[in-house]
Amino acid sequence: MLTAISPIDGRYADKTTSLVPFFSEMALIRYRVQVEVEYFIALCELPLPQLANFTKEKYTNLRKLYQNFTEEEALKVKEIEQTTNHDVKAVEYFIKEAFDKLQLEKYKEFIHFGLTSQDINNTAIPLSIKEAVQQVYLPALEQLLSKLRSLVTQWKDVPLLARTHGQPASPTRLGKEFEVFVVRIEQQLQTLIAVPYAAKFGGATGNYNAHKVAYPNIDWKAFGTRFVEEILGLHHSFPTTQIEHYDHLAALFDALKRINTILIDLNRDVWTYISMDYFKQQIKAGEVGSSAMPHKVNPIDFENSEGNLGIANALLEHLSRKLPVSRLQRDLTDSTVLRNVGVPFAHTLIAITSTLKGLDKLILNQDKLYDDLHDNWAVVAEAIQTILRREGYPNPYEALKGLTRTYQKINEQVIHEFINSLTVSDELKAELKAITPENYTGGDYLDY
Repeated sequence: MLTAISPIDGRYADKTTSLVPFFSEMALIRYRVQVEVEYFIALCELPLPQLANFTKEKYTNLRKLYQNFTEEEALKVKEIEQTTNHDVKAVEYFIKEAFDKLQLEKYKEFIHFGLTSQDINNTAIPLSIKEAVQQVYLPALEQLLSKLRSLVTQWKDVPLLARTHGQPASPTRLGKEFEVFVVRIEQQLQTLIAVPYAAKFGGATGNYNAHKVAYPNIDWKAFGTRFVEEILGLHHSFPTTQIEHYDHLAALFDALKRINTILIDLNRDVWTYISMDYFKQQIKAGEVGSSAMPHKVNPIDFENSEGNLGIANALLEHLSRKLPVSRLQRDLTDSTVLRNVGVPFAHTLIAITSTLKGLDKLILNQDKLYDDLHDNWAVVAEAIQTILRREGYPNPYEALKGLTRTYQKINEQVIHEFINSLTVSDELKAELKAITPENYTGGDYLDY
């Protein structure tokens, strides 16, 4: 949409549509309707005396209020809100109007019975986040992980000149370097999955005051826990103030942030490999790399991903630091920032899509990897000095340091001449000469 202020609803809207059912204004209204309806049904199931004769067959029609929720109905709620100036109260009135149409007028005062708005918000929002994570975020991340695992397998035997501090170092294998990212993401994913989706449900200040005064003989804490955990599938936070304390939600955002940070690291490494010509990039016919330099194919997917991940992490950091902090029982800062909870998910989803797109374009330039290895024969010095240490040869580190820390070009011939100069057996010389930058890559420990 050309008139959108945010790129997640404009330029990148096609990449974020899957999040609309969870984080749009319409989605929030629908989740609120769902909580209100399921709460009313739960009161019927107790049953409250006044609801004991409510016909269970009518549950289906009630559930249709959120199952078949339309944009027209969302607009109706927004219209009611113009009068109430309260978004949750508008939902209550919308449902009461529906009760009138269903000829359930005598039961409608049990809609939102004994609740405060945060009993609805602090159940609707974690429910929307949980379903967005399960239905959109995790599948997208798994798609990226699947691609990375395939690259690990594809490149598991490809030798690569490693670099520490940017300088040539002991060789590694390309597949292993990608496996590092796979394992890092998988481990942090375990932490993310373990975080409960917590919900507050306990009345105006968390004590079930109104519930208790109306029905003193009911165990409202047990009811609340059953409602939140068995019906909504969330974790019941108790005790609370008027609002959820958001500690678990903060943990979720922190876990998302850590995964995003790993993806930033991945993007930068792949970007660097492209700049070193280790990878070429597939391009579509008609695509332009640089507007000025026809030869260029820029690593824009990884740059786009890194930028979006940075924005996502900035917002996730603010959310995780701000939400657990409130003044006494409640202030409105939590609901203000929670309205933006879908934004970091959107930027993260855009980033994952971009990284995946970039990985799909990669073409391994194996000749360049080979050339770099053979231009850096000095990296086998570590192997030679380690074997000489094994054999008790005097001062091997110092001998190799003297050889390699010069401006002399170190190649295979120079290394072999050095080996020939050593006072060791011919068998040991042959063992040392068998070492090359290509085969000095350590053990094969890959799992994929």
